[in-house]
Amino acid sequence: MTADVAPAPAESATQGRSRSWIAGMVITVLVWAFLVFDVVGKLTKPQAVIDGTLKLGFQEKHILVIGLILLVGVVLWTIPRTAVIGAIYLTGYLGGAVAINLRAEQPIAGFVLSGVYVGILIWLAMILRRPDLRRAILGR
Repeated sequence: MTADVAPAPAESATQGRSRSWIAGMVITVLVWAFLVFDVVGKLTKPQAVIDGTLKLGFQEKHILVIGLILLVGVVLWTIPRTAVIGAIYLTGYLGGAVAINLRAEQPIAGFVLSGVYVGILIWLAMILRRPDLRRAILGR
């Protein structure tokens, strides 16, 4: 007679999850934390955020609106059912950030393309986490 042994909690937490899903979640958490940090900065408006926003050609009164627009995208991306819509929304938001930084003549690699880098990470995380999306986009 053999006894059934329940898996340890650490084993059962990752059981049934693929490596791609885990990698996607790690990327998601990192990008989410970055975006939430950005939202909090825009909603609390520390002096560094005010100075940076003015440097880009916006008025201080626009900071809250930009923060709320970003918050909507982050919330949409966080909810599994609306994650694809959120990713599309954030891609548009980040495209605007690229254009604004380019117009403000910011350094290309560090500032202008930062929106592209974040957008790529958002979609990489989505593709890694969701096999259905991976099949739809990549055909695999």
